[in-house]
Amino acid sequence: MDQSNKEKVIHFSPPLYRQRYNFVKDLVDQHKPKKVADLGCGNASLIQTIKCHSCIELLVGVDINKDKIDSQRCTLSPFCGDYLSPRDLNLSIILYHGSVVERDSRLLGFDLITCIELIEHLDEKDLARFPEVVFGYLSPAMVVISTPNSEFNPLFPAVTLRDSDHKFEWNRRQFQTWALSVANFYNYSVEFTGVGEPPARAGNVGYCTQIGVFRKIGAKATESCIAGQCDEHVYKIVYTVSYPSLQQKEVRKFALTSEVSRQVQSLKRRYVSSVKILQDDESIHKLNDTGIITFFGPVFTELEKTNIEKSPKPFCFGNKFYVPLERLFAYPKVNRLCENVDMMRALIRDTMRLNRDGSAVKVDLHDP
Repeated sequence: MDQSNKEKVIHFSPPLYRQRYNFVKDLVDQHKPKKVADLGCGNASLIQTIKCHSCIELLVGVDINKDKIDSQRCTLSPFCGDYLSPRDLNLSIILYHGSVVERDSRLLGFDLITCIELIEHLDEKDLARFPEVVFGYLSPAMVVISTPNSEFNPLFPAVTLRDSDHKFEWNRRQFQTWALSVANFYNYSVEFTGVGEPPARAGNVGYCTQIGVFRKIGAKATESCIAGQCDEHVYKIVYTVSYPSLQQKEVRKFALTSEVSRQVQSLKRRYVSSVKILQDDESIHKLNDTGIITFFGPVFTELEKTNIEKSPKPFCFGNKFYVPLERLFAYPKVNRLCENVDMMRALIRDTMRLNRDGSAVKVDLHDP
């Protein structure tokens, strides 16, 4: 590359693909969709980026390249941390092999459909069918479409089309004309923006990637559903996975038992430490006047501290240490996992030792 071409190289920070994903991520933060589909998902990087959002319950990816999406199984599978700290709501991820210009009723009723750097890969025939399928048949509440802005291309060295598979690349007027026509025909509004700021020397060339955000006007059911055509399944499932969540009883039980055990062991350690400090002045079977050495981290609000201090205090009898369930329920990380003390008792009684009346967890005071 000669010196003049070197000077033309533009580096985006963060990388341009990451800016596109962050744009979608911010939309998810703002609008809290439950069902999201990424058409032309490729290696499922966008799905990987947004799957951590607690509002999403169903994530779907569709791509024509089966090998590319099939290679992403390990990156989308739950990790150990997903079981140790499960989601509040269920999350299912499904990857389909198929064309985005084919109708599949399993994608009806979505809150958000994204088409990131997709339309420029469609030939003339498929591009003509694309709005009919996405906006007419699927008719989601919101659609996000990004595509290269050809006005930016002269800033790159020796670029005509940015990818050999691109069938076209539009300037801003071409994209906006197409998008406004689609929006008006299918009863959507559309706003235009983009990512990838041009350098100061570039003048008014616009963003490197232009983006249209379409929002459905009104909330009517799609005509295809009204016509009873809701059983069209043409896509082939390549991968599907469900994440652990607190909606699943066994997952909630495991999470609650782990958190209760952690709190009990923490309280016991602090009790043993307090006894060692006060051993010359108090019996080993008594707590200090506050019930136990007070230790609150910055995670507790004043109200949470008050609730913990008002709850029944841990106590020792013989070689056993007891923590009342009401005390445990006062801790925020415990009470978020169960609605009341009775529910806590029912979930932990098979895996933890309780006292005779089931009001407290019982552990050995001097176990290893």
